[in-house]
Amino acid sequence: MSDVKEYRYFAGGEWRTAENNKLFDVFRPYDRGLYARVAAGGRAGMLATVLTVGLLAFGTLRVQASPKAGGGDSGAGDWVYVDHDLAGTRYSHLKEITTSNVSQLVKACTYSFPDKEPSQTAPIVLAGRMYLTTAHFTVAVDGADCHVIWSSTYTPHEHEPATTHRGAALADGKIIRGTSDGFLLALDAKDGHTVWSKQIADPKQGYFISMAPLVHGDLVYIGPAGAETAAQGWVAAFRVRDGEQVWRFNIVPKDGEPGADTWGPNPASRKHGGGNLWTPMSFDEQKNLLYVPGGNAAPDLYDDDRPGDNLYTNSLIALDAKTGRLVWYRQFIPHDVHDYDVSHVAPVFKASINGSTRNVIASTGKDGLLRLLDRDSKDLIYSVPFTTRSNVEAPVTQTPVRVCPGTLGGQEWNGSSYYAKQNLLIVPATDWCAEFSKDATAPDPEKEHTHAFYFGGQTKFDPWSAARGRLTAFDASTGQEKWRYDAAKPMIAGVTTTEGDLIFTGDLAGNLLALDARSGKVLLRSELGGPAGGGVVTYSAHGRQNVAVVSGLVGVYNLVAPEIGGGNTTVTVFRLPGK
Repeated sequence: MSDVKEYRYFAGGEWRTAENNKLFDVFRPYDRGLYARVAAGGRAGMLATVLTVGLLAFGTLRVQASPKAGGGDSGAGDWVYVDHDLAGTRYSHLKEITTSNVSQLVKACTYSFPDKEPSQTAPIVLAGRMYLTTAHFTVAVDGADCHVIWSSTYTPHEHEPATTHRGAALADGKIIRGTSDGFLLALDAKDGHTVWSKQIADPKQGYFISMAPLVHGDLVYIGPAGAETAAQGWVAAFRVRDGEQVWRFNIVPKDGEPGADTWGPNPASRKHGGGNLWTPMSFDEQKNLLYVPGGNAAPDLYDDDRPGDNLYTNSLIALDAKTGRLVWYRQFIPHDVHDYDVSHVAPVFKASINGSTRNVIASTGKDGLLRLLDRDSKDLIYSVPFTTRSNVEAPVTQTPVRVCPGTLGGQEWNGSSYYAKQNLLIVPATDWCAEFSKDATAPDPEKEHTHAFYFGGQTKFDPWSAARGRLTAFDASTGQEKWRYDAAKPMIAGVTTTEGDLIFTGDLAGNLLALDARSGKVLLRSELGGPAGGGVVTYSAHGRQNVAVVSGLVGVYNLVAPEIGGGNTTVTVFRLPGK
């Protein structure tokens, strides 16, 4: 049987076809054939299982696609980046599950982590093997039956400002991930042993790593979170082979760098200026550009010490992927005082607009606006709201003012999906307002490195009973709303569209949802056992299409609304009944 097959892949904002042996380097997370290994590790109560794993999917040879070549191969049924592909489309060509049979989905298996940590992570899957991560665990499981292949436990070296974690990346036989105490790790994908470990950020300065890395070629792109722990944002490239830094771009500029003059005369304002990363990046392969979502300026609400536009916070930032040079940027919210991060700079795609095909990029954020930009001219094509917006221009003073969205509004760590079949952007939202007020004095950054409340003010949320969610389909070319699903609570889980005309997502009531992508009609609700706030992915394992959903303790939402509940991070896999 020939290993040469034709596959569809996403590059340059469009779907293309190529033979795998001309497109991909061979990715080697494990040897082909039968493989057996004893993998030990984990905290109390966790023992890795001794397993014999069939790596050939019932006689079908799955060619393993390197993430180097463009974020994975949707035609082969993999999900190798947190947003599926480097363009961030979250669109899969799998179509075994359709609008006509999705109601028949059954639970195939579950895997639960031993610790109760924020459940915002996203699975990645290659050749039927699923890799799962939380702050302290990295686990490989069979994507068909959830049995553990190996498990690795991470013991922090020092203080962790936060334990929020949102996923890993695959590259050159390695699982690459960040940690809550500022390390970048590479684990061998065969057995989970540590290949290299580099501390890239200092938690004593408020840094922790929550985002999933992006890998292209021989470089890993990542940056630390920490705006609310009084850190200064940056993004950098590191070598896949050894973790050595290649370049670094300061989202909040250092002394003498372009943009430093947009923070006022006091250089101390930039030392703790925010702009940190916590959500996925995207990649333009035609232009070799890395798109970075610049986070909010800090302190979030107290702005007296940071006059000016505060570049490059709250911006879409386009960097030369090889050198880190700033190519262009678009700041959407100069001098942010509402914690309105630009949370997503994806999908990257092509759209027909007024009769001509244009290279575009969508961007969304906590301010509740969907924006579409031309990647060539940098022009803003449209900007449309996807949640309630009220008083967003109101200054924040010591007198409380009610603003919509609140600091947990708009779009959070999971972004939009591009439903390519009908040129729709499917946008999840939190519709939840809050009262904002500013403190009389500035917060102490040294204290907030550990206290994690570098706001300089207060937000008093509307009651949880008033919080709502939306899932809206917009014409990707015009921004016109096509349909809207109104949810009882915020929609913060991953959103995935498929060639089977389906949308898969989850809700905080603890359900997997499947909707008709053409109409928004709910076709399936299936109980998960806990609120869904993490990744929702679809992939092929053993020749069958599967859907995996992350549920459990949501994290920051629970601090404001503990009634949300949620337990240990759990991944539940669904598929159609049968062998």
